[in-house]
Amino acid sequence: MFCDRCGATVQPDQRFCGRCGKEFTELSAFAYPLPNRVQEHIRLLGILWLALSALNAVAGPAMGILAKFVHLHKMGAPPETPAGFLQSLFSAIGTVILAKAACGFIAGWGLLRRAPWARMPTIVLSFLALFHIPLGTALGIYSLWVRARLGDGLGYVAAGVATVFSWN
Repeated sequence: MFCDRCGATVQPDQRFCGRCGKEFTELSAFAYPLPNRVQEHIRLLGILWLALSALNAVAGPAMGILAKFVHLHKMGAPPETPAGFLQSLFSAIGTVILAKAACGFIAGWGLLRRAPWARMPTIVLSFLALFHIPLGTALGIYSLWVRARLGDGLGYVAAGVATVFSWN
């Protein structure tokens, strides 16, 4: 059975919730915890970070492939134009995009598992995503808004302590 305020597991004979202190009466119906707004925002953030990371996981190798086929001299650039830097630049950008995708996958997975460690990578990625118009900016603003709404993080912890250690 679960507390209908915070979602904590409670025993049938328990009179008060050990986490939030809610008093249970005879009329209180114990059921599975209803998803609250915090849970839904965190779940949606996890899904959106996974989706954006999937797009980045496609864009990173695309930049690497583009780096292999960019030849300025074959495109009509004068012979004195240094062309090697462009291949190195595209390869470096592709590597950074892949690293960001990996971090986004980890943060998204952590948010879906409601792991407390996922908050900080999500905040860092949110600030970095603000510069990636339009999808990254929207996700960055939404992530920071959700984080601001959580305040000290107690809502985050109360939303899913039970799911942190479960693999279901």
